[in-house]
Amino acid sequence: MPDYPHPLFAKEGWPFIAGSLFLALLSSVAGLWSLPFWLVFFFCLQFFRDPPRDVAGGQKSVLAPADGRIVVVEEADDPYLNRRALKVSVFMNVFNVHSNRSPIECTVRQKWYTPGSFLNASLDKASLENERCALHLRTRDDRDITCVQIAGLIARRILNYVETGTSLVAGQRYGFIRFGSRVDLYLPLDARVKVVIGERVFASSSVLAELA
Repeated sequence: MPDYPHPLFAKEGWPFIAGSLFLALLSSVAGLWSLPFWLVFFFCLQFFRDPPRDVAGGQKSVLAPADGRIVVVEEADDPYLNRRALKVSVFMNVFNVHSNRSPIECTVRQKWYTPGSFLNASLDKASLENERCALHLRTRDDRDITCVQIAGLIARRILNYVETGTSLVAGQRYGFIRFGSRVDLYLPLDARVKVVIGERVFASSSVLAELA
């Protein structure tokens, strides 16, 4: 199991949790209608939870980089590596855990940040039009994977903590997207996809594909 420095609540959420708790307590002490503030506090608690996860599969297993639902499984153009690839997309709603984790043991070869729109992340055009941050990952046996964090209708802050040359182990936490979004994976065409559209997956604990 990878090391999780914040096993209960992600550090990205601490200001939101503290602020909403302060307002809820203040409104309660002041005798105001405090229910909305407490609802916001409990929403922040559930949104920023960051539980440890078991790491599934083996060295050739491509793991889910995020919690959510599979919305795309298809052959597509990888716009970052200029190749045909198998595209697998995970859509996160506001009730999913939003930590992003490495899908496989790899080295970051390149990183691209692209500003853009904030369309509903479940739409296909969100992959090309929304704000996004893409990583070119290379495995130990020189297979290439592209992993793309995509902002959504509500999620407007992509956090990515790795740079070119960073080494990652499978399941290692590398980023966070605040308030709902999507992650696209572009895999080699000979990868064997293990999930179907509509399937619910969990970061690090669900195997999306096996590399040949």
